[in-house]
Amino acid sequence: MTPAARVQAAIEILDLVIEAARANGAPADRLIADWFRSRRFAGSGDRRAVREFAYRAIRACGEVPATGRAAMLRVAGQDEHLAALFDGSAHAPVPIGPDEAEAAGGVAPQWLLQQLANSDVGEAEGEALLGRASLDIRVNTLRSGALDLPEGGERTVAANGWRYPPETRIEQASAYREGRIEVQDTGSQLTCEAVAARPGETVIDLCAGAGGKTLALAAAMENTGRLVASDADRARLSRLAPRAKRAGATIIETLLLDANRELEALADFVDKADAVLVDAPCSGTGTWRRNPEARWRLTERQLERYVAVQGRLLDIAARLVRPGGRLVFVTCSLLDVEGAEQARDFLDRHPGWRAETPDLPAGRPRGPGLRLSPYHDGTDGFFVARFVRL
Repeated sequence: MTPAARVQAAIEILDLVIEAARANGAPADRLIADWFRSRRFAGSGDRRAVREFAYRAIRACGEVPATGRAAMLRVAGQDEHLAALFDGSAHAPVPIGPDEAEAAGGVAPQWLLQQLANSDVGEAEGEALLGRASLDIRVNTLRSGALDLPEGGERTVAANGWRYPPETRIEQASAYREGRIEVQDTGSQLTCEAVAARPGETVIDLCAGAGGKTLALAAAMENTGRLVASDADRARLSRLAPRAKRAGATIIETLLLDANRELEALADFVDKADAVLVDAPCSGTGTWRRNPEARWRLTERQLERYVAVQGRLLDIAARLVRPGGRLVFVTCSLLDVEGAEQARDFLDRHPGWRAETPDLPAGRPRGPGLRLSPYHDGTDGFFVARFVRL
């Protein structure tokens, strides 16, 4: 593909991404993969360049663009070399018209910018949410023996964390194939450390999903005790078993929940868990570095639903914790309605609990918990709070 043809390909993909964002369809990475699957003529260099063009445009546009071309024009307006590729040659975008409008820039849609401002997320911190994320891994301490890590990594502040450049092909490393390392953002690793899971305990990962944090908890527990991974999403939870086998995590029990009837399935654990992790569904504002189009998908109504679900899950988790036990609340969000405000509301509803600030090597105090961000900590954005039952 010529450079101009790559730009046109990115425009076509952006049209698909914009349509999917409006209809809550497939994510951008899947749309890009599907687009190339039917275009075998494109080589690896073409795929990489087109992907970079597309994501560059996604990150540049705050509001949902009218078209993929308008999104790419936003980038071309700041890049003369790119603008010159709108030359009308074969498979290239047509020349830019003198009055042709480009998409609006910005960090996010206006209503979401206000939410960020209300949460004291400044301009620089907001822009950092759209940077390119590094590739972080966690060394799996359940696998013994010599560890042959890929070159080019550096230690992170997480107990077993390493960081690599984003283009690292970590899945080709022998350590990855052998289950000795897991891909996990440093912030995510730190939220697991906040649980302070210990060998022999009974620990529940209430919203386990595909189990990334569950695996970290199993390692902290040294495969001793009882670790329950529960979720209402059957497809996501089904991915945990092969991951656990690869990692050598043998204490994990999976429990499929019925949404809105979770306590029925968890009745045997009422007042018995030493720790419960609530990694609650949220807006994902802290993960925009990896999924920048997510800010186009989020609506005010969806945010309200997330907040309601988080509160309900916290109330369920509180029923499961024994006296003296702990509840850790995590969201990958920088919005206070999903963080500090949610944590304060929990304490207001449950006077028999107190907040205990997690002792982590990163993060800044935010209400009853800590907030991590790409700007201050080099991690994905997270809020984490730990509560202790009196």
